[in-house]
Amino acid sequence: MHPEGPSPALVSALRRLFSPLVRLLIARGVTYPYLCNVLKEVYVATAEDDFQIQDKVQTDSRISLLTGVHRKEVKRLRGSQPETGVENRQMPLGSLLVSRWTGLPEYLDEQGHPLPLPRLASEGGERSFEALVSRVNKDIRPRVILDEWLRLGIVSLDEQDRVVLQREAFVPSEGFDEKVYFLGRNLRDHIAACAQNLSDEGLPPRLERNVYHSGLTKASVEELHQLAREKGMAALQAVNQQALAMKQRDQAAPDADQRMSFGVYFHAEDDPMARDEDT
Repeated sequence: MHPEGPSPALVSALRRLFSPLVRLLIARGVTYPYLCNVLKEVYVATAEDDFQIQDKVQTDSRISLLTGVHRKEVKRLRGSQPETGVENRQMPLGSLLVSRWTGLPEYLDEQGHPLPLPRLASEGGERSFEALVSRVNKDIRPRVILDEWLRLGIVSLDEQDRVVLQREAFVPSEGFDEKVYFLGRNLRDHIAACAQNLSDEGLPPRLERNVYHSGLTKASVEELHQLAREKGMAALQAVNQQALAMKQRDQAAPDADQRMSFGVYFHAEDDPMARDEDT
């Protein structure tokens, strides 16, 4: 705790961080009171899990002191399931499938691009769409996934009845639940990296870099967007392929209990102050 209160610079950063999030919440019907209840749950759970004192029981009173949440509310929340439901920590099946399709050598051509896969195992054996799905999940029929992916435009069927991946990242044009999953996962990890870099606990710094410029035309921004997509996808595919190889190598290791994430993004918007900035 900081008796002098939060840093003004931190408060200013929070206002910038919350602005696009609140815009999304309002558009999706998440009101301020509802968000407050969610934040209250998160404050109590985080204080309970991450701010314990060694060899001491974490009490309602201490959590109330750390969070500012009334002790009666702390007691209620600690004894009940969160009203917002249990977080799903499993990556969506579609993303797992695309990760393997774009990362495992047997599914790639000589240039490292995902191969068209015969639809049935009877035609392509282990190098088929049916085998790929069965390799990841045996509870859902490959045909069900194929039909949904055709609807979302993630794959197409060519004249040889092969399944062709249309995008080298799982970004469906429809499917809100899939996309909102990554809102929580990707932003959570990005903020966690930033928070570690601001920590005074002596932790090693994490990679967290950005390039930003103003005073650009829309045509220039679009050209930079395309460049970022190409270079970013190349970096993501390289890390994905290496990670899949390492997962196979680490399967029997007793300390294989770590996870990682690496991401890139691009954003552009109107900036009326651009001409006044020194870029």
